[in-house]
Amino acid sequence: MKKIFLLASFILLVTTACDRDFDQPNPNNPTIASFWKSEADAVKGINAVYSTFHRTATLYSRFLFYHGMLRSDEGYGSGGDITLNNVMSFNQTNYNEGLTAGTWQNLFIGVFRANQVLAYVPGIEMNDGLKNRIIGEAKFLRGLFYFNLTLYFGRPPIILAPSSPTDRPSNASNAEAWAQVEKDLMEAAATLPLSYTGDDLGRATRGAAMGLLGKAYLQQGKNQEAVNALAWFVTGQGKGLYRLTPNYQDNFKASTENNSESVFEIQFRFNPNESTDDDVDETKINNTGTSIAQFYAPRGVGFSDGGARRWLIGEFKQENTAQGARDPRLAATLLFDSTDVRGPRFTMVYGQTFATRYGASTGESSAVWFRKQLNDNEPGRTEEGFRSPNNYRLLRYADILLMYAEALNGANQTAQALQYVDMVRARAGLRPLSRAGGWNQAQLLGQIKHERITELTGEGWRFADLQRWGDLGPELAVRDPEFTNFRKGRNEWYPIPQSDIDLNPNLTQNPGY
Repeated sequence: MKKIFLLASFILLVTTACDRDFDQPNPNNPTIASFWKSEADAVKGINAVYSTFHRTATLYSRFLFYHGMLRSDEGYGSGGDITLNNVMSFNQTNYNEGLTAGTWQNLFIGVFRANQVLAYVPGIEMNDGLKNRIIGEAKFLRGLFYFNLTLYFGRPPIILAPSSPTDRPSNASNAEAWAQVEKDLMEAAATLPLSYTGDDLGRATRGAAMGLLGKAYLQQGKNQEAVNALAWFVTGQGKGLYRLTPNYQDNFKASTENNSESVFEIQFRFNPNESTDDDVDETKINNTGTSIAQFYAPRGVGFSDGGARRWLIGEFKQENTAQGARDPRLAATLLFDSTDVRGPRFTMVYGQTFATRYGASTGESSAVWFRKQLNDNEPGRTEEGFRSPNNYRLLRYADILLMYAEALNGANQTAQALQYVDMVRARAGLRPLSRAGGWNQAQLLGQIKHERITELTGEGWRFADLQRWGDLGPELAVRDPEFTNFRKGRNEWYPIPQSDIDLNPNLTQNPGY
Protein backbone atom coordinates (compact mmCIF):
# COMPACT_ATOMS: atom_id res chain seq x y z
CA MET A 1 0.00 0.00 0.00
CA LYS A 2 2.79 2.32 0.90
CA LYS A 3 4.59 1.53 -2.42
CA ILE A 4 1.43 2.21 -4.41
CA PHE A 5 0.90 5.49 -2.64
CA LEU A 6 4.46 6.53 -3.37
CA LEU A 7 4.17 5.49 -7.02
CA ALA A 8 0.88 7.38 -7.42
CA SER A 9 2.33 10.40 -5.80
CA PHE A 10 5.34 10.27 -8.10
CA ILE A 11 3.17 10.02 -11.22
CA LEU A 12 0.99 12.87 -10.02
CA LEU A 13 4.04 14.96 -9.36
CA VAL A 14 5.55 14.24 -12.77
CA THR A 15 2.23 14.78 -14.55
CA THR A 16 1.65 18.04 -12.75
CA ALA A 17 5.23 19.11 -13.32
CA CYS A 18 4.97 18.34 -17.03
CA ASP A 19 2.01 20.70 -17.33
CA ARG A 20 3.98 23.58 -15.95
CA ASP A 21 5.59 26.16 -18.20
CA PHE A 22 9.04 26.64 -16.71
CA ASP A 23 9.71 29.56 -19.02
CA GLN A 24 6.87 31.54 -17.46
CA PRO A 25 8.38 34.39 -15.40
CA ASN A 26 7.45 34.65 -11.76
CA PRO A 27 4.90 37.49 -11.87
CA ASN A 28 5.98 38.58 -8.38
CA ASN A 29 9.58 39.27 -9.40
CA PRO A 30 10.76 42.34 -11.28
CA THR A 31 12.04 41.69 -14.80
CA ILE A 32 14.15 43.72 -17.19
CA ALA A 33 10.93 44.62 -19.01
CA SER A 34 9.18 45.82 -15.86
CA PHE A 35 12.22 47.45 -14.22
CA TRP A 36 14.42 50.24 -15.59
CA LYS A 37 11.49 52.66 -15.91
CA SER A 38 12.24 55.52 -13.54
CA GLU A 39 14.94 57.59 -11.91
CA ALA A 40 14.47 55.55 -8.74
CA ASP A 41 15.14 52.36 -10.73
CA ALA A 42 18.36 53.85 -12.09
CA VAL A 43 19.57 54.67 -8.57
CA LYS A 44 18.63 51.19 -7.32
CA GLY A 45 20.45 49.69 -10.29
CA ILE A 46 23.73 51.48 -9.64
CA ASN A 47 23.46 50.77 -5.92
CA ALA A 48 23.26 47.07 -6.79
CA VAL A 49 26.58 47.36 -8.61
CA TYR A 50 28.22 48.79 -5.48
CA SER A 51 26.62 46.00 -3.45
CA THR A 52 28.80 43.52 -5.35
CA PHE A 53 31.77 44.73 -3.26
CA HIS A 54 30.57 42.99 -0.11
CA ARG A 55 28.54 40.27 -1.78
CA THR A 56 29.97 36.99 -0.38
CA ALA A 57 33.52 36.72 0.95
CA THR A 58 35.07 36.57 -2.50
CA LEU A 59 35.74 40.27 -3.14
CA TYR A 60 36.43 43.17 -0.76
CA SER A 61 34.91 41.47 2.24
CA ARG A 62 37.89 39.11 2.35
CA PHE A 63 39.39 37.29 -0.64
CA LEU A 64 40.80 40.29 -2.53
CA PHE A 65 42.90 41.01 0.57
CA TYR A 66 44.23 37.45 0.36
CA HIS A 67 45.08 37.82 -3.32
CA GLY A 68 46.86 41.15 -2.90
CA MET A 69 48.63 40.47 0.41
CA LEU A 70 48.97 36.79 1.35
CA ARG A 71 49.97 35.75 -2.15
CA SER A 72 52.73 38.33 -2.12
CA ASP A 73 55.90 38.24 -0.04
CA GLU A 74 54.39 40.39 2.73
CA GLY A 75 51.93 37.77 3.98
CA TYR A 76 51.03 34.10 4.12
CA GLY A 77 48.27 31.72 5.13
CA SER A 78 49.03 31.37 8.83
CA GLY A 79 45.98 29.52 10.16
CA GLY A 80 44.29 26.16 9.77
CA ASP A 81 42.65 26.79 6.40
CA ILE A 82 44.70 24.32 4.34
CA THR A 83 43.08 25.34 1.06
CA LEU A 84 43.94 28.97 1.67
CA ASN A 85 47.47 28.08 2.68
CA ASN A 86 47.99 25.97 -0.45
CA VAL A 87 46.64 28.57 -2.86
CA MET A 88 48.72 31.30 -1.27
CA SER A 89 51.74 28.96 -1.63
CA PHE A 90 51.26 28.64 -5.40
CA ASN A 91 50.08 25.09 -4.90
CA GLN A 92 46.66 24.94 -6.57
CA THR A 93 45.40 21.80 -8.31
CA ASN A 94 41.64 22.44 -8.19
CA TYR A 95 40.95 25.20 -10.69
CA ASN A 96 37.36 25.45 -9.47
CA GLU A 97 38.54 26.25 -5.96
CA GLY A 98 36.17 28.82 -4.50
CA LEU A 99 38.99 31.03 -3.35
CA THR A 100 39.87 31.89 -6.94
CA ALA A 101 36.81 30.78 -8.94
CA GLY A 102 34.52 32.64 -6.54
CA THR A 103 36.44 35.85 -7.06
CA TRP A 104 36.28 35.41 -10.85
CA GLN A 105 32.54 34.69 -10.77
CA ASN A 106 31.60 37.58 -8.49
CA LEU A 107 33.73 40.06 -10.43
CA PHE A 108 31.71 39.04 -13.47
CA ILE A 109 28.50 39.47 -11.48
CA GLY A 110 29.66 43.04 -10.91
CA VAL A 111 30.37 43.40 -14.64
CA PHE A 112 26.90 42.02 -15.44
CA ARG A 113 25.23 44.48 -13.08
CA ALA A 114 27.21 47.41 -14.47
CA ASN A 115 26.34 46.33 -18.01
CA GLN A 116 22.64 46.43 -17.16
CA VAL A 117 22.97 50.00 -15.91
CA LEU A 118 24.86 50.99 -19.05
CA ALA A 119 22.32 49.27 -21.31
CA TYR A 120 19.08 50.50 -19.76
CA VAL A 121 19.64 53.76 -17.85
CA PRO A 122 20.28 55.79 -21.04
CA GLY A 123 16.67 55.04 -22.10
CA ILE A 124 15.08 56.27 -18.86
CA GLU A 125 13.51 59.72 -18.81
CA MET A 126 15.14 61.36 -15.81
CA ASN A 127 17.37 64.24 -14.72
CA ASP A 128 20.22 64.37 -17.26
CA GLY A 129 22.85 65.27 -14.66
CA LEU A 130 21.97 62.31 -12.48
CA LYS A 131 21.76 60.01 -15.48
CA ASN A 132 25.25 60.98 -16.66
CA ARG A 133 26.61 60.53 -13.15
CA ILE A 134 25.12 57.04 -12.83
CA ILE A 135 26.52 56.05 -16.22
CA GLY A 136 29.92 57.34 -15.11
CA GLU A 137 29.68 55.36 -11.86
CA ALA A 138 28.82 52.19 -13.80
CA LYS A 139 31.83 52.66 -16.09
CA PHE A 140 34.12 53.26 -13.13
CA LEU A 141 32.84 50.16 -11.36
CA ARG A 142 33.09 47.99 -14.47
CA GLY A 143 36.61 49.35 -14.91
CA LEU A 144 37.45 48.38 -11.33
CA PHE A 145 36.02 44.87 -11.74
CA TYR A 146 38.02 44.42 -14.94
CA PHE A 147 41.10 45.88 -13.25
CA ASN A 148 40.98 42.98 -10.78
CA LEU A 149 40.12 40.39 -13.42
CA THR A 150 43.04 41.52 -15.55
CA LEU A 151 45.46 41.78 -12.64
CA TYR A 152 44.71 38.36 -11.16
CA PHE A 153 43.46 36.31 -14.14
CA GLY A 154 45.26 37.97 -17.03
CA ARG A 155 42.97 37.10 -19.94
CA PRO A 156 39.30 37.59 -19.03
CA PRO A 157 36.68 37.74 -21.79
CA ILE A 158 35.40 41.25 -22.44
CA ILE A 159 31.64 41.44 -21.95
CA LEU A 160 30.14 44.89 -22.50
CA ALA A 161 26.40 44.14 -22.67
CA PRO A 162 23.99 42.19 -20.46
CA SER A 163 24.91 38.58 -21.08
CA SER A 164 22.64 35.67 -21.88
CA PRO A 165 23.08 31.93 -21.18
CA THR A 166 23.98 31.29 -24.84
CA ASP A 167 26.94 33.71 -24.89
CA ARG A 168 30.32 32.04 -25.43
CA PRO A 169 32.90 34.86 -25.30
CA SER A 170 36.55 34.10 -25.92
CA ASN A 171 39.50 35.34 -23.86
CA ALA A 172 40.79 38.82 -24.43
CA SER A 173 44.53 39.25 -24.54
CA ASN A 174 46.04 40.88 -21.47
CA ALA A 175 46.63 44.07 -23.47
CA GLU A 176 43.03 44.09 -24.71
CA ALA A 177 41.73 43.68 -21.16
CA TRP A 178 43.86 46.57 -19.88
CA ALA A 179 42.69 48.67 -22.84
CA GLN A 180 39.08 48.12 -21.76
CA VAL A 181 39.96 49.18 -18.21
CA GLU A 182 41.53 52.36 -19.57
CA LYS A 183 38.53 53.11 -21.81
CA ASP A 184 35.99 52.68 -19.02
CA LEU A 185 37.96 54.83 -16.59
CA MET A 186 38.57 57.62 -19.09
CA GLU A 187 34.88 57.74 -19.98
CA ALA A 188 33.93 57.61 -16.29
CA ALA A 189 36.23 60.51 -15.43
CA ALA A 190 34.55 62.67 -18.06
CA THR A 191 31.17 62.55 -16.31
CA LEU A 192 31.80 61.89 -12.62
CA PRO A 193 31.65 64.78 -10.11
CA LEU A 194 34.60 65.95 -8.05
CA SER A 195 32.91 65.15 -4.74
CA TYR A 196 29.67 64.23 -2.99
CA THR A 197 27.84 65.22 0.16
CA GLY A 198 25.35 63.57 2.50
CA ASP A 199 24.18 60.06 1.73
CA ASP A 200 26.04 60.03 -1.59
CA LEU A 201 29.43 60.27 0.12
CA GLY A 202 31.52 57.28 -0.96
CA ARG A 203 30.31 57.05 -4.54
CA ALA A 204 32.92 57.08 -7.30
CA THR A 205 34.37 60.50 -8.09
CA ARG A 206 36.42 61.89 -10.94
CA GLY A 207 39.46 61.57 -8.70
CA ALA A 208 38.74 57.87 -8.17
CA ALA A 209 38.59 57.32 -11.93
CA MET A 210 41.77 59.31 -12.59
CA GLY A 211 43.65 57.57 -9.78
CA LEU A 212 42.69 54.08 -10.93
CA LEU A 213 43.44 55.05 -14.53
CA GLY A 214 46.93 56.14 -13.47
CA LYS A 215 47.39 52.86 -11.63
CA ALA A 216 46.26 50.89 -14.71
CA TYR A 217 48.76 52.73 -16.91
CA LEU A 218 51.56 52.27 -14.40
CA GLN A 219 50.80 48.57 -14.06
CA GLN A 220 51.46 48.18 -17.79
CA GLY A 221 54.66 50.21 -17.75
CA LYS A 222 52.99 53.08 -19.62
CA ASN A 223 54.88 55.67 -17.59
CA GLN A 224 54.15 58.79 -19.62
CA GLU A 225 50.44 57.95 -19.79
CA ALA A 226 50.49 57.42 -16.01
CA VAL A 227 52.20 60.79 -15.56
CA ASN A 228 49.51 62.45 -17.65
CA ALA A 229 46.68 60.84 -15.67
CA LEU A 230 48.15 61.34 -12.20
CA ALA A 231 49.15 64.95 -12.91
CA TRP A 232 45.42 65.63 -12.54
CA PHE A 233 45.98 65.48 -8.76
CA VAL A 234 49.07 67.68 -8.70
CA THR A 235 48.71 70.32 -11.38
CA GLY A 236 45.26 69.63 -12.83
CA GLN A 237 41.66 69.96 -11.75
CA GLY A 238 42.24 67.77 -8.73
CA LYS A 239 44.96 69.97 -7.27
CA GLY A 240 44.05 70.86 -3.69
CA LEU A 241 41.17 68.39 -3.46
CA TYR A 242 43.21 65.88 -1.49
CA ARG A 243 45.84 66.19 1.22
CA LEU A 244 47.70 63.81 3.51
CA THR A 245 46.13 63.44 6.93
CA PRO A 246 48.41 64.67 9.73
CA ASN A 247 47.92 61.36 11.56
CA TYR A 248 48.86 58.39 9.35
CA GLN A 249 46.70 55.96 11.32
CA ASP A 250 43.58 57.98 10.54
CA ASN A 251 43.60 56.20 7.19
CA PHE A 252 42.77 52.90 8.84
CA LYS A 253 40.25 53.66 11.58
CA ALA A 254 36.48 53.41 11.22
CA SER A 255 36.10 56.70 13.07
CA THR A 256 38.08 58.67 10.46
CA GLU A 257 36.78 57.31 7.17
CA ASN A 258 36.33 59.33 3.97
CA ASN A 259 38.90 61.87 5.12
CA SER A 260 41.01 64.34 3.14
CA GLU A 261 43.41 61.62 1.96
CA SER A 262 40.71 59.28 0.69
CA VAL A 263 40.41 58.98 -3.10
CA PHE A 264 38.13 55.95 -3.08
CA GLU A 265 36.97 53.69 -0.28
CA ILE A 266 34.95 50.50 -0.25
CA GLN A 267 32.17 51.45 2.14
CA PHE A 268 31.24 49.07 4.95
CA ARG A 269 28.66 49.43 7.69
CA PHE A 270 27.99 47.39 10.82
CA ASN A 271 24.63 45.66 10.61
CA PRO A 272 23.85 43.71 13.80
CA ASN A 273 20.80 42.06 12.25
CA GLU A 274 22.48 40.66 9.14
CA SER A 275 21.89 37.01 8.31
CA THR A 276 23.55 36.50 4.92
CA ASP A 277 26.32 37.65 2.59
CA ASP A 278 24.11 36.91 -0.43
CA ASP A 279 22.71 40.23 -1.56
CA VAL A 280 20.00 38.67 -3.74
CA ASP A 281 18.38 36.59 -1.00
CA GLU A 282 15.32 38.68 -0.18
CA THR A 283 14.34 36.40 2.68
CA LYS A 284 17.35 37.46 4.73
CA ILE A 285 19.16 40.61 5.82
CA ASN A 286 22.36 41.43 3.95
CA ASN A 287 25.70 41.83 5.70
CA THR A 288 27.06 45.28 4.85
CA GLY A 289 30.21 44.80 6.92
CA THR A 290 33.49 43.07 6.11
CA SER A 291 34.76 39.84 7.64
CA ILE A 292 38.47 40.45 7.01
CA ALA A 293 39.11 41.65 10.57
CA GLN A 294 37.87 38.34 12.00
CA PHE A 295 40.17 36.38 9.69
CA TYR A 296 43.25 38.63 10.12
CA ALA A 297 42.99 39.22 13.88
CA PRO A 298 45.62 37.55 16.10
CA ARG A 299 45.06 34.08 17.49
CA GLY A 300 42.88 34.21 20.57
CA VAL A 301 40.96 37.16 19.12
CA GLY A 302 40.22 36.08 15.55
CA PHE A 303 41.09 33.17 13.24
CA SER A 304 44.60 34.40 12.39
CA ASP A 305 44.23 32.96 8.88
CA GLY A 306 46.51 35.60 7.37
CA GLY A 307 49.82 36.62 8.95
CA ALA A 308 52.49 39.13 8.00
CA ARG A 309 56.12 38.25 7.29
CA ARG A 310 58.60 39.41 9.93
CA TRP A 311 61.12 40.81 7.41
CA LEU A 312 58.78 43.76 7.01
CA ILE A 313 59.75 45.04 10.47
CA GLY A 314 63.35 45.42 9.38
CA GLU A 315 62.25 47.47 6.38
CA PHE A 316 60.69 50.07 8.70
CA LYS A 317 63.79 50.09 10.90
CA GLN A 318 66.17 50.93 8.07
CA GLU A 319 65.74 54.60 8.81
CA ASN A 320 64.76 56.64 11.86
CA THR A 321 62.92 59.92 11.73
CA ALA A 322 64.77 63.23 11.69
CA GLN A 323 64.23 63.29 15.46
CA GLY A 324 65.82 59.87 15.91
CA ALA A 325 62.59 57.99 16.61
CA ARG A 326 61.29 54.82 15.00
CA ASP A 327 59.17 55.24 11.85
CA PRO A 328 55.67 55.81 13.33
CA ARG A 329 54.03 53.91 10.46
CA LEU A 330 55.37 50.60 11.80
CA ALA A 331 53.04 50.61 14.80
CA ALA A 332 50.05 51.51 12.63
CA THR A 333 50.88 48.79 10.10
CA LEU A 334 51.85 45.68 12.07
CA LEU A 335 50.84 44.08 15.34
CA PHE A 336 53.81 42.22 16.87
CA ASP A 337 55.80 41.93 20.08
CA SER A 338 57.13 45.50 19.79
CA THR A 339 54.30 47.42 18.21
CA ASP A 340 54.89 49.50 21.31
CA VAL A 341 58.57 50.35 20.99
CA ARG A 342 59.07 49.41 24.64
CA GLY A 343 58.38 45.75 23.87
CA PRO A 344 55.88 42.92 24.58
CA ARG A 345 55.06 43.97 28.14
CA PHE A 346 53.71 47.28 26.77
CA THR A 347 52.30 46.24 23.41
CA MET A 348 48.55 45.90 23.83
CA VAL A 349 46.58 43.25 21.90
CA TYR A 350 42.86 43.73 22.38
CA GLY A 351 43.06 44.65 26.04
CA GLN A 352 45.96 42.39 27.08
CA THR A 353 49.69 42.84 26.75
CA PHE A 354 51.45 40.88 24.04
CA ALA A 355 53.57 39.20 26.73
CA THR A 356 50.47 38.02 28.58
CA ARG A 357 48.85 36.58 25.46
CA TYR A 358 51.84 35.05 23.71
CA GLY A 359 54.75 35.00 26.16
CA ALA A 360 58.28 35.97 25.31
CA SER A 361 59.81 32.82 23.86
CA THR A 362 57.07 30.56 22.47
CA GLY A 363 56.49 30.18 18.74
CA GLU A 364 53.61 32.62 18.81
CA SER A 365 55.78 35.33 20.35
CA SER A 366 57.44 35.93 16.97
CA ALA A 367 54.15 36.19 15.08
CA VAL A 368 53.27 39.35 13.14
CA TRP A 369 49.78 40.40 12.07
CA PHE A 370 48.51 43.04 9.67
CA ARG A 371 46.86 45.82 11.63
CA LYS A 372 45.25 48.16 9.09
CA GLN A 373 42.10 46.06 8.65
CA LEU A 374 41.66 45.52 12.39
CA ASN A 375 39.67 47.57 14.88
CA ASP A 376 41.92 47.09 17.92
CA ASN A 377 42.40 50.86 18.18
CA GLU A 378 38.78 51.25 19.31
CA PRO A 379 38.61 51.82 23.07
CA GLY A 380 37.40 48.71 24.88
CA ARG A 381 37.52 46.46 21.81
CA THR A 382 38.32 42.85 22.83
CA GLU A 383 37.15 40.93 19.77
CA GLU A 384 36.39 41.15 16.07
CA GLY A 385 33.57 39.61 14.06
CA PHE A 386 32.13 39.14 10.59
CA ARG A 387 30.58 42.63 10.40
CA SER A 388 33.47 45.07 10.66
CA PRO A 389 32.38 48.59 9.66
CA ASN A 390 35.91 49.72 8.78
CA ASN A 391 36.11 50.99 5.19
CA TYR A 392 38.84 49.70 2.92
CA ARG A 393 40.90 52.59 1.54
CA LEU A 394 41.31 51.33 -2.00
CA LEU A 395 43.01 54.52 -3.21
CA ARG A 396 44.49 57.22 -1.05
CA TYR A 397 46.52 60.32 -1.84
CA ALA A 398 49.82 58.92 -0.53
CA ASP A 399 49.54 56.07 -3.06
CA ILE A 400 48.81 58.63 -5.78
CA LEU A 401 51.96 60.60 -4.90
CA LEU A 402 54.17 57.51 -4.89
CA MET A 403 52.71 56.29 -8.18
CA TYR A 404 53.23 59.74 -9.69
CA ALA A 405 56.86 59.72 -8.56
CA GLU A 406 57.37 56.21 -9.97
CA ALA A 407 55.83 57.22 -13.30
CA LEU A 408 57.92 60.40 -13.53
CA ASN A 409 61.04 58.42 -12.75
CA GLY A 410 60.11 55.84 -15.36
CA ALA A 411 59.58 58.64 -17.87
CA ASN A 412 63.14 59.91 -17.32
CA GLN A 413 62.08 62.76 -15.01
CA THR A 414 63.92 61.52 -11.92
CA ALA A 415 64.74 64.92 -10.48
CA GLN A 416 61.10 66.02 -10.69
CA ALA A 417 59.95 62.81 -8.97
CA LEU A 418 61.81 63.30 -5.70
CA GLN A 419 59.53 65.99 -4.29
CA TYR A 420 56.49 63.69 -4.34
CA VAL A 421 58.30 60.94 -2.48
CA ASP A 422 59.39 63.57 0.02
CA MET A 423 55.79 64.65 0.63
CA VAL A 424 54.98 61.14 1.83
CA ARG A 425 58.18 60.86 3.86
CA ALA A 426 57.61 64.23 5.54
CA ARG A 427 54.45 63.04 7.25
CA ALA A 428 56.42 60.15 8.75
CA GLY A 429 59.03 62.60 10.00
CA LEU A 430 61.75 61.33 7.64
CA ARG A 431 64.39 63.53 6.07
CA PRO A 432 63.78 64.56 2.44
CA LEU A 433 65.52 62.54 -0.25
CA SER A 434 65.99 65.63 -2.38
CA ARG A 435 68.64 66.97 -0.01
CA ALA A 436 70.93 64.05 -0.78
CA GLY A 437 70.98 64.71 -4.53
CA GLY A 438 72.63 62.59 -7.17
CA TRP A 439 69.81 60.09 -7.61
CA ASN A 440 69.81 58.16 -10.84
CA GLN A 441 66.77 56.38 -12.26
CA ALA A 442 67.64 52.90 -10.97
CA GLN A 443 68.47 54.18 -7.49
CA LEU A 444 65.21 56.06 -7.18
CA LEU A 445 63.18 53.08 -8.38
CA GLY A 446 64.84 51.00 -5.66
CA GLN A 447 64.00 53.69 -3.10
CA ILE A 448 60.39 53.90 -4.27
CA LYS A 449 60.08 50.13 -3.84
CA HIS A 450 61.16 50.62 -0.22
CA GLU A 451 58.83 53.61 0.26
CA ARG A 452 55.84 51.63 -0.98
CA ILE A 453 56.55 48.95 1.62
CA THR A 454 56.75 51.38 4.52
CA GLU A 455 53.76 53.42 3.38
CA LEU A 456 51.43 50.81 1.88
CA THR A 457 52.10 47.42 3.50
CA GLY A 458 48.85 45.67 4.36
CA GLU A 459 46.72 47.61 1.87
CA GLY A 460 46.35 44.99 -0.84
CA TRP A 461 48.76 46.33 -3.47
CA ARG A 462 51.95 44.36 -2.83
CA PHE A 463 51.26 41.56 -5.36
CA ALA A 464 50.45 44.16 -8.04
CA ASP A 465 53.64 46.05 -7.21
CA LEU A 466 55.80 42.94 -7.51
CA GLN A 467 54.07 41.94 -10.74
CA ARG A 468 54.59 45.42 -12.22
CA TRP A 469 58.28 45.49 -11.35
CA GLY A 470 58.86 41.96 -12.68
CA ASP A 471 60.03 40.94 -9.21
CA LEU A 472 57.80 37.87 -8.77
CA GLY A 473 59.90 34.72 -8.72
CA PRO A 474 61.63 32.06 -6.62
CA GLU A 475 64.30 34.58 -5.59
CA LEU A 476 61.74 36.03 -3.15
CA ALA A 477 61.99 32.79 -1.15
CA VAL A 478 64.75 34.37 0.94
CA ARG A 479 62.05 36.46 2.63
CA ASP A 480 59.00 34.26 1.92
CA PRO A 481 59.64 30.48 1.65
CA GLU A 482 56.37 29.98 -0.25
CA PHE A 483 58.00 31.54 -3.31
CA THR A 484 60.07 28.38 -3.69
CA ASN A 485 56.95 27.03 -5.43
CA PHE A 486 56.57 30.04 -7.74
CA ARG A 487 56.87 29.21 -11.43
CA LYS A 488 57.51 32.16 -13.71
CA GLY A 489 55.15 32.29 -16.66
CA ARG A 490 52.47 30.52 -14.63
CA ASN A 491 51.86 31.94 -11.16
CA GLU A 492 51.65 35.59 -12.13
CA TRP A 493 47.98 34.83 -12.78
CA TYR A 494 45.43 32.45 -11.26
CA PRO A 495 43.86 29.66 -13.32
CA ILE A 496 40.61 30.49 -15.06
CA PRO A 497 37.87 28.36 -13.44
CA GLN A 498 37.70 25.00 -15.21
CA SER A 499 33.91 25.00 -14.89
CA ASP A 500 33.74 28.08 -17.12
CA ILE A 501 36.05 26.51 -19.69
CA ASP A 502 33.94 23.33 -19.68
CA LEU A 503 30.83 25.40 -20.46
CA ASN A 504 32.46 27.70 -22.99
CA PRO A 505 34.57 26.11 -25.78
CA ASN A 506 35.90 29.55 -26.74
CA LEU A 507 37.58 30.07 -23.37
CA THR A 508 41.12 28.74 -22.87
CA GLN A 509 43.17 28.16 -19.74
CA ASN A 510 46.03 30.40 -18.67
CA PRO A 511 49.59 29.28 -19.49
CA GLY A 512 51.07 26.60 -17.26
CA TYR A 513 47.78 25.32 -15.83
